[in-house]
Amino acid sequence: MGLSPEPKWETMMTEFKAYAAIEAGGTLEPFTYDPGPIAADEVEIKILASGLCHSDISMINNDWRASQYPLVPGHEVIGEVVAVGDDVSHLSVGQNVGVGWTSHSCLHCSPCLSGRQQRCQTGTTTIGGHGGFADRIRVQHVWAVPLPDGIDLQSAGPLFCGGITVFAPFLDFDLKPTDRVGIIGIGGLGHLAVQFANAWGCEVTAFTSSMDKEAELTELGAHRIVNSRDDAAIKAEAGYFDFILTTVNVSLNWPLYLSALRPNGKLITVGVVPEPMGIPAFPLIGGQRVVSGSDTGPPDMVAKMLEFCVRHDIKPMIETFPMAECNTAIKRLKSGEARYRIVLEN
Repeated sequence: MGLSPEPKWETMMTEFKAYAAIEAGGTLEPFTYDPGPIAADEVEIKILASGLCHSDISMINNDWRASQYPLVPGHEVIGEVVAVGDDVSHLSVGQNVGVGWTSHSCLHCSPCLSGRQQRCQTGTTTIGGHGGFADRIRVQHVWAVPLPDGIDLQSAGPLFCGGITVFAPFLDFDLKPTDRVGIIGIGGLGHLAVQFANAWGCEVTAFTSSMDKEAELTELGAHRIVNSRDDAAIKAEAGYFDFILTTVNVSLNWPLYLSALRPNGKLITVGVVPEPMGIPAFPLIGGQRVVSGSDTGPPDMVAKMLEFCVRHDIKPMIETFPMAECNTAIKRLKSGEARYRIVLEN
């Protein structure tokens, strides 16, 4: 009788320990759940750290009317593979991986087949299937992106949402190293966008309402700084930029920022602005300017971003909390005092 093949897992957990909101707007409470048998295309990850994002708060509060409870937040997961399904051959137990906004996709629809799996219409968000504020998580293998050598494990989590959210538009909208780039809002997203744009070779202008950040922004890579609350200062930038990326979730004077674009310039929003954006037609027609939005990115783009970060020593500025202090961390993020991303550690 031949020997049985080696199992492809370290140990199978039948109960995951997490922190969940039981109702909309509720504080997070200890929560356990049984994930069931691991699927053939899934991996199980022991969570080392999970970033805290404003999107987690939006989901906890059901701001987007898509939340289901109990809801385990967390979609910036860093961890170690501890089990793999029968069909998974490219990941192995002990490997460090990260997981972002998406946890499953169909892999056969048009977006999936064209390499934009994050836009799968039947996909599952990581939070939708119980997220990273836990000791373990299960995801489809394609969404467990291997971490490159040299990356800082403690701070890598926010790259899987905040990082890819601002990195993807650079590729999708053909940013060139000769471009003049404006970044609106220097917070959790914007401070990464400044670093990316500088490393890309662009001239980088930071639009911020906190002019006390000037020295810090210069250190991050901004060449110019403009007060985003000073309409006259923004007006003085007329026709200057090839590309403006807005990371804020509040309404702005959109016609003024459109006027700051050169002909064929692009204004891209990654912030979820609650009100309709009032975009005048004439600046679009007269200069063939573009206004668009961007989501996250597919796994291969995430992998490229991680390599770019290692190559250029780009990392988010973080504050850390124990996972058990998740409610304290949420209060810290809501206060606006976090500089700039919060990471919960197991």
